Amino acid sequence: MTATRASSHSLITPVLIAGSVILIVNFAIRSAFGVFQIPIADEFGWLRAEFSTAIAIQNLAWGIGQPIFGAIAEKLGERKAVLIGILIYAAGLLLTSFAVSPGQMQVLEMAVGFGIAGTGFGLILAMVGRAASDENRSMAMAIATAAGSMGQVIGPPLAEGLLSALPWQTIFLLFTAAILSMILLLPFLGKGEGAVVARDGASLSGALRRAARDPSFTLIFLGFFSCGYQLGFMTAHFPALVTEMCGPIAPGGVLDSMGVSTTSALGAMAFGLVGLANIGGTLFAGWAGKRFPKKYLLSTIYTLRTVVAAAFILFPITPFSVIVFAILMGSLWLATVPLTSGLVGHIYGMRFMGTLYGIVFLSHQIGSFAGIWLGGRLYDATGDYTLVWWIGVAVGAFSAIVHLPIRERPLGAPAAPA
Repeated sequence: MTATRASSHSLITPVLIAGSVILIVNFAIRSAFGVFQIPIADEFGWLRAEFSTAIAIQNLAWGIGQPIFGAIAEKLGERKAVLIGILIYAAGLLLTSFAVSPGQMQVLEMAVGFGIAGTGFGLILAMVGRAASDENRSMAMAIATAAGSMGQVIGPPLAEGLLSALPWQTIFLLFTAAILSMILLLPFLGKGEGAVVARDGASLSGALRRAARDPSFTLIFLGFFSCGYQLGFMTAHFPALVTEMCGPIAPGGVLDSMGVSTTSALGAMAFGLVGLANIGGTLFAGWAGKRFPKKYLLSTIYTLRTVVAAAFILFPITPFSVIVFAILMGSLWLATVPLTSGLVGHIYGMRFMGTLYGIVFLSHQIGSFAGIWLGGRLYDATGDYTLVWWIGVAVGAFSAIVHLPIRERPLGAPAAPA
């Protein structure tokens, strides 16, 4: 019996701890990219769309890479797959620090995106979920997801602070070192479960065919698009939106006394608040996912997101409304991840969850690409972010509806009696 299996009845396992730390570092760095939106564009005289396209490509590569890394894990084992992700992530960040043209930045962000995929939710949640017992799985996944949120709390304010003392190129070198340090955590991720369970005779191609024929898999895939759109847009553009569209911060007020005297600093702080509030929201989602149908929880989350986002843009944007929005949206931010991944695991089993969730996550990242790219293009065309924000409200409402017909039972199990 492996150490992973021996500790499966404990909520806190070495796999959960190591995986959570990896997600903290991963998401601290990737969530900080929006802070560099204005400084990099100003240094090189780029249009807003140029750097936005680079981040959009990063998110699309992340989505494409997710099922690829799931398949690599099936062949080589999950620890080797994570190691490959770490090396690609570090190489992308290192080379990005030398980029001087939009084309260079956009090509290099493909490597960063693949690196994020290899060290992100797809592999880590599959490993955490497999290491947990059935009764602990939902909460274990929620804790790991909340760890990613903690990275988001740390990343943008840290990047904003570093920018006051260092050029952005030096910061990217520091990020490279942080990513490489994750190699030290690999021994704690178990024995490479993907390679071990491959002896059970199950077929990845068979699992993919079964999922492709199931309408619920299509609905989950479509529903995750809006989550990616909203998160991608806000990660890349929300600090800039606050910087440019928020009313002034009152001199001598509460924020000013906390050292937040500019809307730029407020944007970074607000994005940190999103991550902080999301820790509680994600843990609650993990608790609720064990007790209530996940599809109804997901529909409720998307409905609340739609209402909160619509209210934010309808009223004047002030420092107070930015903080309130950050807390409310943050409580709903990554709460979809443990529920969506848990839904995939519940319906299709844990054996190939890394690959199947990776395919679903591709929809999330196509949405991220759309939100980030449209954010830059429509900003350059209209001069603000209002139109792209309303598109996000509409796709959120779509996801609230599309989750309702999902059949939430293991594939092949008989329907519950009426």
